[in-house]
Amino acid sequence: MGLLNQPKLSIVLSTHATQFDAVAYKGNFESNIAKISNWGYDGVELAIRDPNLINVDALEAILANQGIKVPAIGTGQAWGEEHLSLTNPDPSVRDKAISRIKSHISLAQRLKSLVIIGLIRGMTPPGQTKLQSMRFLEECLRDCAKDASDHGIRLAVEPLNRYETDLILNVDEGLELVHRIDSPNLGLLLDTFHMNIEEKSIEQCIRRSGDSIFHFHVADSNRCYPGGGHLDFKSLLEALKSTGYQGWISGEFMPIPDPDTAAQRSMTYLKQVFTLI
Repeated sequence: MGLLNQPKLSIVLSTHATQFDAVAYKGNFESNIAKISNWGYDGVELAIRDPNLINVDALEAILANQGIKVPAIGTGQAWGEEHLSLTNPDPSVRDKAISRIKSHISLAQRLKSLVIIGLIRGMTPPGQTKLQSMRFLEECLRDCAKDASDHGIRLAVEPLNRYETDLILNVDEGLELVHRIDSPNLGLLLDTFHMNIEEKSIEQCIRRSGDSIFHFHVADSNRCYPGGGHLDFKSLLEALKSTGYQGWISGEFMPIPDPDTAAQRSMTYLKQVFTLI
């Protein structure tokens, strides 16, 4: 039996209040962890704006009490809430973004997680060329990848759809960036929602990414829980299985109709799909 017959499933949880909609769980951390564990999840992907605001000892105790792992740490709230980005024309802002990611890396080392580079890359501002933005992004990622390597941590760049950024929209652009930086601890996070918007064939992109896939997000075509839209998850997860992927499958979807229902429906649907592949 392959990995995807016995998958490691997680769901995104924010440690603090956030404006980002595609986070199923926000609010009381301890009660949310208990519910997530009860639904049968193995882990939680933590969305953290600033690790310095976290009581790590208390967080670890809650996680350990429920037997929950942290496969990944999301950094996007630093962009959404504070506008920190790796492509800001102001070098002091870029430096703050790098420092923030390095604090995520330190936390990831303690939690044995990877760190996601998503919205914190920002977008090209007025008066700046996309080429310059990409130069800033590559320069900053080299710095972050070096620090991550020193800590034994992997970074996963997430291609995002055109409505959220103009930088690294699809798998080919993500692979080109990863290959250009050429660091073994830098790879990709693939997200079925974003791929549904940007890719001609999601399955081909998954197969082409191969061992560059460090983490995998699932949400349906409408960003609801898997099974709530029109994506063919059997086909998508068969493609993922064909790459030999050994990582986590993490739900990042809207809390519709409510967080608990979405989490339970996702778990039920994915388990049904896994029996078919």
